[in-house]
Amino acid sequence: MIKTAILIPSHLRATRLPNKPLLEINNEPMIVHCWRRAKDSNCGDVYVATPDKEIADVISKAGGKYIFTKKEHQTGTDRIFEAVNNFFREKPNYIINLQGDMPNISIDAIKMLKRFIEHNTHEFATLASNLSSLEQYNNKNIVKVIADKALSLGKYSNAVNFFRIGNEKDFKKSYHHIGMYAYTFNALKKFVSLKRSRNEIDRSLEQMRVLDNEIQMAVGLINTFPLGVDTVEDLEKIRKIMGDG
Repeated sequence: MIKTAILIPSHLRATRLPNKPLLEINNEPMIVHCWRRAKDSNCGDVYVATPDKEIADVISKAGGKYIFTKKEHQTGTDRIFEAVNNFFREKPNYIINLQGDMPNISIDAIKMLKRFIEHNTHEFATLASNLSSLEQYNNKNIVKVIADKALSLGKYSNAVNFFRIGNEKDFKKSYHHIGMYAYTFNALKKFVSLKRSRNEIDRSLEQMRVLDNEIQMAVGLINTFPLGVDTVEDLEKIRKIMGDG
């Protein structure tokens, strides 16, 4: 049986940054950078779950594997469930959901999340990093998380809230949420069986479906700050960070 698999949900229907996965950084599509980070982590077989032939083609050209899914999904996790449920004859014990818009994600962060989900009783886990400024806290494109205990490097606590816009009084106890998750296959099945919660819909944050159903999600602190690319400004930032131009 496959113990752990990494799946990267990706599609071309982003409204703020059209064709985002195919936009190039150092002459290579963003989705290929994400796939390569996952592959180089050696944390399990890596698949891109996508409804789009253009994405499948660039992943195949890079030497990667893809799974075709239907176009319409409410969340990346729903897309991953379709891919795992239909493609894997023997289901993986653990799944890492890596977002396709974090081309500078740390390989060590992927490894850290894998170690946790394989050796602890939590069904869901994710990561966070420190916020460096109030400006970051007030940026609605940066998702924040609050845990039940202060986080320290390599340690996990339980997430109690995720949000985009919050009260500044919570700044010192908030962290930048990293859009990467690990969960058991049974937890994945449970997630997709639950109705979308009001907070999930209002905040456009799928992780609230977990908390709103009183399921624990562990969050661990890392010392890197992977940039999620949602806007043209984000794209220019990541190109500079990764030495493109």
